[in-house]
Amino acid sequence: MLYRRFGRTELQMPVFSCGGMRYQFKWQDVSWSDIPSDNQKNIEATIHRAIELGINHIETARGYGSSEMQLGKILPKFPRKQLIVQTKVSPVADAKEFRKTFEKSLKYLQLDYVDLFSLHGINNAELLDYGIRPGGCLEVAKQLQAEGKVRFIGFSTHGATDLIMQAINTNQFDYVNLHWYYINQWNWPAILAANRLDMGVFIISPSDKGGKLYNPPQKLVNLCAPLSPMVFNDLFCLSHSQVHTLSLGAAKPQDFDEHLKTLALLDESSEILPPILARLEEEAIASLGEDWVKTWHINLPTWEHTPGGINIPMILLLWNLANAYDLVDYAKTRYNLMGNASHWFPGNKADKLHEVDLRQCLILSPHAQKIPRILAKAHEMLGGEEVKRLSQQ
Repeated sequence: MLYRRFGRTELQMPVFSCGGMRYQFKWQDVSWSDIPSDNQKNIEATIHRAIELGINHIETARGYGSSEMQLGKILPKFPRKQLIVQTKVSPVADAKEFRKTFEKSLKYLQLDYVDLFSLHGINNAELLDYGIRPGGCLEVAKQLQAEGKVRFIGFSTHGATDLIMQAINTNQFDYVNLHWYYINQWNWPAILAANRLDMGVFIISPSDKGGKLYNPPQKLVNLCAPLSPMVFNDLFCLSHSQVHTLSLGAAKPQDFDEHLKTLALLDESSEILPPILARLEEEAIASLGEDWVKTWHINLPTWEHTPGGINIPMILLLWNLANAYDLVDYAKTRYNLMGNASHWFPGNKADKLHEVDLRQCLILSPHAQKIPRILAKAHEMLGGEEVKRLSQQ
C-alpha cells in the first residue's frame, strides 16, 4: 500500500480507504440478533482483507444503518493504533441531539474514540449554518475533541462547489470528503482551497458515482485500454498529489483487487494517462462537437435560479456522458434521482420543460438556443422510474 500525509492531521493515510456503506446488512438500525451470520462473516472478511492490504482507514457513518454496529464487533479486535476510524453524523438544528447521535455511533463502534469525525452532508446553506453557527454542531465536535473522543474534525459534502469553498474557508475543519473524478471535475477549486489550508482530501465514491465503473460499457472499456475504466479513474485521481485517498466502498473482500493494480502504475502516470485522456476527449468531440465540449458549461444557471428548479448543469453533464461514452445506465440512475433525493442530489429533471420559460436564465449561455432542445432529448433518453437513494431503499 502507498500512503500520503492527510493534511494537517499528519496521519499517514492509505491512498485507498475502506468505505463502509455497501457491506452492511440494512440501511436502518436493526437488532444484533437480526443480522445474518453470513453477512457479518462477509464484513469481517472484508475488513481483514483491507487491513492485510494496508488499507487501515475504515470509514462509516451513523446514516449507514447497521454498518457501525457490525464494525463494532470487528474493529476492537485490532490494535487500536493500527486503525484510522472515521464516522460521520449529519448536522441538525439541535446541537445536543447531534451529540447524542455521535455518542450512539461511538457505542455501536465499541471504541473509546474515532480518529476522524465528519459533519455529514453539508450540502446546502442551512446545513452549513447548523454546523458553524455559535453553539452549533461544530462546537459540539470540538468539545468531543477536547474530551478525547475525536481526534480530527472534517466534513463531507455533496454540495455545490461554492458552498464547499465557503465551508473550507472557515478554516475550522481538518479535512474534507467530496466528489471529484474524471467524469466530474467541478470541485477541483475546492480541492486546491483545501490544500492551501493543509486539509486532508478524501474522494467519495470514485467508482460508483464516478461512472458505475465496476460495470462499464464496452465503449468506455475500449477508450481506457490498456487500463480498465476503474484503474484509469483511480490513476487519474491519484496522479494529482492534492488528492490523498479514494474511497473504495468494498462490498466483499475481492472488491479491492482491481484497484490494487493502480499502485504499480503511479510512478508512470505521466506516460500512461495522456494517450487515454486524449482518446476520451477526441471521442467526446466526435460525438458532441468541439464547440459544445469546450463551452457547454459556460454561464449556466444553478438549479435554484432556474424555473421549475431544473438542474440544467447536471442534466447536460449526464447527456454528454451518455452520448460520448455510452454511460447510459449511469446517466439514467443519476437522472432519475433528481427530485427524489433532497439535498443529496438536488434540483429537478426536465420532465416539466413545457411548463417553464428558460430564456431569461440562459441569456448568458453561448448555447441558449439549443439547450432547451437538448434538455428535452435528455429527458426522452434518460427519463424513467424514480430512483431512491440507497438509504431510502
